Amino acid sequence: MKKILSVILFSCLGMICFGQGTGLVTGHVMDKNQQLSLPGATLKLKPGNHYTVSNQQGKFEFLGVPAGSYTLEITYIGYEKATQEITVAAGRNTAVNLQLDAGGVVGKEVLVLGDRLRGQAKALNQQKNNPNITNIVSADQIGRFPDANVGDAIKRIPGITMQNDQGEARNIIIRGLAPELNSVMLNGDRIPSAEGDNRRVQMDLIPSDMVQTIEVNKTLTPDMDADAIGGAVNLVTRAAPNGPRLSATLSSGFNPIRNKALYNGSLVLGNRFFNSKLGAVVSASYNNNDYGSDDVEAVWTKDDFGNVYTEEVQVRKYDVQRVRRSLSAALDYKINPSNTIYLNAMYNWRDDRENRYRLELKDIEPEYDANDQITGYTGSLSRETKGGIDNNRNRNRRLEDQRVQNYSLRGEHLLGSKVDLDWAASFSTASEHRPNERYIEYENEDQPITLNLSDPRYPFAAAPDATTDGFVLNTLSENNDYTRENELGMKVNLRFPLSILPQQKGRLRVGARLRLKDKKRENSFFEYEPLTPFGNMSAMPTVNWSGDNFQAGNKYVPGTFISNKFLGSQPLGNASLFEPKDEPSEYLAVNFKAKETIIAGYVRWDQDITAKLSMIAGLRFENTSIDYKGNIVEEEEELAGQRDVQNSYLNVLPGLSFKYDVTNDFILRLAATTSIARPNYYDITPFVSSIVEDEELTAGNPQLKAAYAWNLDLMAEHYFRSVGIISGGIFYKNISDFIYTYSDQQYSTEKFDADFPGLQNPVPSGDRWTYKQARNGDNVKVYGFEVAVQRQLDFLPGFAKGFGVYLNYTYTESSADGVYNGDGEKRTGVTLPGTAPHMFNASLSFENSRFTARLSGNYAAAYLDALGGSEFDDSYYDQQFFLDANASYKLTKQLRMFAEANNLTNQPLRYYQGISSRTMQAEFYRPRYNVGFKFDL
Repeated sequence: MKKILSVILFSCLGMICFGQGTGLVTGHVMDKNQQLSLPGATLKLKPGNHYTVSNQQGKFEFLGVPAGSYTLEITYIGYEKATQEITVAAGRNTAVNLQLDAGGVVGKEVLVLGDRLRGQAKALNQQKNNPNITNIVSADQIGRFPDANVGDAIKRIPGITMQNDQGEARNIIIRGLAPELNSVMLNGDRIPSAEGDNRRVQMDLIPSDMVQTIEVNKTLTPDMDADAIGGAVNLVTRAAPNGPRLSATLSSGFNPIRNKALYNGSLVLGNRFFNSKLGAVVSASYNNNDYGSDDVEAVWTKDDFGNVYTEEVQVRKYDVQRVRRSLSAALDYKINPSNTIYLNAMYNWRDDRENRYRLELKDIEPEYDANDQITGYTGSLSRETKGGIDNNRNRNRRLEDQRVQNYSLRGEHLLGSKVDLDWAASFSTASEHRPNERYIEYENEDQPITLNLSDPRYPFAAAPDATTDGFVLNTLSENNDYTRENELGMKVNLRFPLSILPQQKGRLRVGARLRLKDKKRENSFFEYEPLTPFGNMSAMPTVNWSGDNFQAGNKYVPGTFISNKFLGSQPLGNASLFEPKDEPSEYLAVNFKAKETIIAGYVRWDQDITAKLSMIAGLRFENTSIDYKGNIVEEEEELAGQRDVQNSYLNVLPGLSFKYDVTNDFILRLAATTSIARPNYYDITPFVSSIVEDEELTAGNPQLKAAYAWNLDLMAEHYFRSVGIISGGIFYKNISDFIYTYSDQQYSTEKFDADFPGLQNPVPSGDRWTYKQARNGDNVKVYGFEVAVQRQLDFLPGFAKGFGVYLNYTYTESSADGVYNGDGEKRTGVTLPGTAPHMFNASLSFENSRFTARLSGNYAAAYLDALGGSEFDDSYYDQQFFLDANASYKLTKQLRMFAEANNLTNQPLRYYQGISSRTMQAEFYRPRYNVGFKFDL
C-alpha cells in the first residue's frame, strides 16, 4: 500500500511540474434571471477537444489546458446556447462566471420555461451528461407531486416501487430487487439503518421538502460503493445559494380515517457573505399527521385431509400520530478559485405514537366426525391494548423515537494545472428507541369458533358465546427497545489527465475509502403481576370500537378493550402494587452487537475513443471485516452463553461501460458491472434461540456470504430540446450466493446435533420442530426492460400546449436456483423475493403562467415477499395502485396556493399466502387531503 501511495504522489508531483505550460479554467453556471446554479451543463473549449460538465453546485473545471485563446461554449437543455471568449495563461487559474437565459427558440417556436420545466431541465441535463445510467429528479419536480416524504417521491421514478407502512412509502425496491439489495446515501454518505435486524433505510423518515435532488444510480462506476445490486439512491440536500433565498410553506389537511387534522411547515433561508466567498443555507421542516388504519390479518393452514382453514384471525384498529422534524445546514467557503471547503449537517427526528387494539381468535382447531369431516372449530380469544406510559413523550401511546443524523466535511482542491484532489470525512448515526412500551391482554379460552371462509379475501371468524365476563387477564408487560447504528466514513480521490489516444480526452482516477460501522440492539422485557387482581374485563375501564365504517367491512367489529389511559397510568414500578418478572425469552435472542470495517480502493479510467464514443474501465476492491456477538438461548429464557464470530472477505469488482452520442440529443449506453449485497445484521449474528412452547428454533448464520452480481445494462435515451426525454433499455443480473430464509418444519434432534455440535440440544427426541435460518442460494437470474416518456406537449395548438405527460413502465423477471425446502428438496420455479414483475407510473399535468395541476397514478404488481417451507406457506405482497392529485395557483409572483389529495383509490397494504385470494393482511388508510401556501423570494 505504501508503494502504491508513493507512486501516486510522485506521479502527481511530476504532473504538477510538467503542467507549468498549461493552465486551469474554473467557473460557475447560473440561471440569469433566478440566479440559481445549473448542474449538468455541457461546456466545451474550442479549438481542441476540451469539454466538461458542471457539478451539483453548477461549478466546473478544465484541467491541463494549453495556454492560449479559446471560445467557451455552453449548452443546456431548455436554455439558450451561450459562448464567451477567454484567455488561458500558463500556471494560472482563469475563473469564469456564466449566466444563461431560460427558454430560447426550439425549431420555429419560442420556448417559455416555467417553474416546473426549469426543474425538469436541471434533472435532465444531469441525467444526460452522467457517465452511468441514472434517473434524476429535482426539488422543483418533487414539489409538483403531493408527496410528504422522500419515499413517496422516489416511487415516481422509472423502475422503482415502495413497500408501505401505515400508509407511507418506507422500503425501496429498484428494478424489482428487494430493499436489502439497494443502498441509500445522503450527499454521497451512507445512511445507517434505524431498524434492528436489517440494513434497510426507512425512507419515510426524511421529508421530501428537505431534498434538492434525488439521484438513482442504476449502474455503478468503480468510484462508487459496491453494495448496491439493484441500485444506489443519493439524496442531495440544498447547497448554499448564489444570493438571498427565502422560501416558506405552511399547510393543513384532513385524515378521514380518524377525522383528524394534519399540519405541515417548512422554511429555507440562504445567502452569500464576505464578497461571496462564504455561502450558507438553513432548511427546516415540520410535519404532524394524526391518522390511523383498519386492519384484518389471518394465518392459513392445511390439515392432514387437505382442508384449508385459518388457524388465526385478527381484527386490528390503529390510532397513529407521526411527527417529523428535520433540520439541515450547508456551508461552503471558497478559499480561492482552486480550493473550496464544504460543511453539511442534517438532523431528522420522527416520533411515531401508536395505539393498537387487537382482537385475536387464535389456536383455532377443527373438530371432526367419524368420517374425518369438519363439524366445527374451537379456539381462544384475546383482546389486547398496545400503548405506553402516561407522560409528555409517550402520551399513553407506544412511542417509536427514530433519529438519523449526518455530518460531513469535504474539500475540493486543484493541485497545479493537472491534478484534482477531493476528500471527505463524515459521521452518520441512526437510532430507534421505544421506551415504556406497554401491552395488556385479556383472554377467553376454549370457545366455539365460527369461520366464514366463503370469500377468502375477507376471512371472518367469530365466537358467538364469548362475553367480556369470560375474559381474564393474561399478560401485562412493559418493554424498552433500543437500536443504534453508527458509521464513520473517510475517502480521498485523485484525478489527472491520462489519454492513450491522440487528440482524445482521458482521465485517470484513483481513490481509497474507509467505512467503520458499529451496530447494537439492546432490548428488555418485563411482565407484571398485579398484587391486587384486576378481575375480568367487564369490571375494568374499557373502550369499545364498533364496526361502523371499518374499511375492511362492517362485519369486522373490533369490540371492547382495556382503555389506553388506564394502561398508561399504571405505576408498574411500584413494588407494593405489581410484582415484576423478567422475561428473557422476549429479548435475549434478538440482542446483538456488530462491528464492520470496510476498506476499499479503486482505479477508474475514462477514455474518449472518438468524438462520440467514450469508455469507463475500472476495478474496485472492497475488504469487509466483521466482528459479531450473539446470544445462545436455551429453553426460551436461559442465557447459555455468547457466540463471537470474526470473519474477513475480499470482493474484487471489475466494471466496463460505454457511452455513444449518436447525436447531441440521442445517447446509447452499455455497461457491464459488478456489485454486492452484504447480509442483514441479524441474519449473520451468531445467535441460537429455542422456544419450547412453540416448538421453534431459529439461528443466525455467521457463514453467510455477501451476494455477488454481474450486471449487464443497455439504455437508449433521446432528449427533447423543449425539455423532455424518451428512453428505453434492458437489464440482466446474475446474482450468486443470494440470501433467502430456509425453513424446515421437521427439524429433529439428529439435525440439531449435526448443525450445532457441542451445544445443548433443546429438541426432544422424536419431536419435530420448526427451524429457520438465513442461507445462501446458488444463483438467481434477474432480467427485464424499462421504458419512459417525459414530455411537454408543446407541439399541440393553443390551450393544449400546457399539457405534459410523465409515463414509465418496468418489467422484471427472476429465476432462483438453490432454494431448498425442509425435506432437503430443491424447489423449482421460485422467484427472487421482492421482485415485482410490473411497475408503472402515469402522470398528466397542465401548466400555464399561473395555474398548475397534476393527476398521478402509481402501480406495482404482486410479488413474492418471503419464502415459506413450501408453496402453501409463501407470502406475497399484493398489487397496489395509488392515484394522487394536486394543483396550485400563483396568487402573486412570490405567493402560491396549493391543494393535494393522496391515495384516492383507498389502496390497502395487502399480503396473501400462497394464492392471491388468501388474505394474510389487509390494512386500509383512506385518502388524505392537504391545502396550503408557499412563499418564494
